[in-house]
Amino acid sequence: MTKIAIICGSNRKQATTAQLCRHLEQVLVNKGCQVIFLDLYSLPLPLYSPDVECDDANLAIFKNGLNEADGIILATPEYHGAPSGVLKNALDYTGFAQFDGKVVLSASSTGGPVGVSSLQQLQTIVRNVHGINCPEWISIGGENRIFTPEGEPANQKTRERVLHTLQYFVKMVETFSSIKQ
Repeated sequence: MTKIAIICGSNRKQATTAQLCRHLEQVLVNKGCQVIFLDLYSLPLPLYSPDVECDDANLAIFKNGLNEADGIILATPEYHGAPSGVLKNALDYTGFAQFDGKVVLSASSTGGPVGVSSLQQLQTIVRNVHGINCPEWISIGGENRIFTPEGEPANQKTRERVLHTLQYFVKMVETFSSIKQ
């Protein structure tokens, strides 16, 4: 069974990033994947410092989830053209051990039309920890950030785009996972 870790990189209680992540989780579970959901709002991490050895329990959960995953989804709101500070802080704790050879899908939910700047920055981080960027990404913005009571994007084209992107991503994860083993 393919294991996917979803990192929800928002630090806001009712974040559309979290709604998007929960929708991604449901689609992946329906496709037969096992999902490790790492929500940085409910799993806060201490501020990263390379000078301090950190034995935080939340950090152990976070790193173990990534270590177990075959593929990773990084989801963020976009603040001032960049990923959220909580996601960047969490990623500063990671490295090759968590990402090397794993396919990574980047996703954003932004108040503007699209969150391209944050996605490009996430892809740069992924390259630097030897992850494999999925060439597709998910970016929802503006009125496309509305979700139904069932947790799906209200916009049909957004739902279709998410489904297409996740199918592509899962196929990539399965292909690269089989090569790695």
